[in-house]
Amino acid sequence: MYEVMIALLAGVIVGLLFSALKLPIPAPPVLSGVMGIVGVFLGGQLYQWILERFFSG
Repeated sequence: MYEVMIALLAGVIVGLLFSALKLPIPAPPVLSGVMGIVGVFLGGQLYQWILERFFSG
C-alpha cells in the first residue's frame, strides 16, 4: 500500500508542476489510459497463470 501512496503522490506532484508551467499533462486520455494500464496488468497476470497451469512440472 505504501508504494501505491508514493506513486499517487508523485503523480499529483507532476500534475501540479506541469499545470503550473502551463504544459500539457503527460498522461493519455483518462479512460483509455486507465484501461491500457489495466490491460497490461491483466496480461501479466494471465501469462503467470498460463505458465503455472500448463508448464509447471
